[in-house]
Amino acid sequence: MSSQQLVHVIDDDDAVRESIAFLLKTAALEAQTYESAKAFLDAAAKGVSGCVITDVRMPGMSGIELLRELRRQNVDLPVIVVTGHGDVQLAVEAMKAGAVDFLEKPFDDERVLLAVRSALDRKPAEATRTPEQEAIAERLASLSHRERQVLNGLVAGQPNKTIAFELGISPRTVEVYRANVMTKMQANSLSELVRMALVAGLP
Repeated sequence: MSSQQLVHVIDDDDAVRESIAFLLKTAALEAQTYESAKAFLDAAAKGVSGCVITDVRMPGMSGIELLRELRRQNVDLPVIVVTGHGDVQLAVEAMKAGAVDFLEKPFDDERVLLAVRSALDRKPAEATRTPEQEAIAERLASLSHRERQVLNGLVAGQPNKTIAFELGISPRTVEVYRANVMTKMQANSLSELVRMALVAGLP
């Protein structure tokens, strides 16, 4: 198999690391595993290709620190970060640091494979929008001005009360707008909504 299709899996949890590698191999994708970000960087120094799946919370160098180090070294590899439940703010930080996508534990097998294939299909410094980005952009365009303001607050990690205070409306009204945003964006969870917004390039 081409080294261009190699998936580098970085996680300090042996079970998670091997589980992801096994899933990838069943889908005919070649996987290389690393128990730490440093172990991967040592390999990257010799030249690597493909894409990366890394946990965000790891001892030593975190997934976000790894992203920053790859950028510093001008290593242009698409990176998918894995976050624990409720780590929306970490996911936002990771995307802003250069990650192309994030997966929330426990993750769905098909979602993992979709993210990996999308990352592997990405061209270096790709400027064109993917079909997913086009679809998300269309959904974003369907939001009203107020719904967009509520979405921006959610992506910033603000609770309903803070969004309500800043917009001069009641928390209950924010809940209504939030439900409308979830429906129009076709998001099943807050983390999925945030992922869509970040994939679309929202600040």
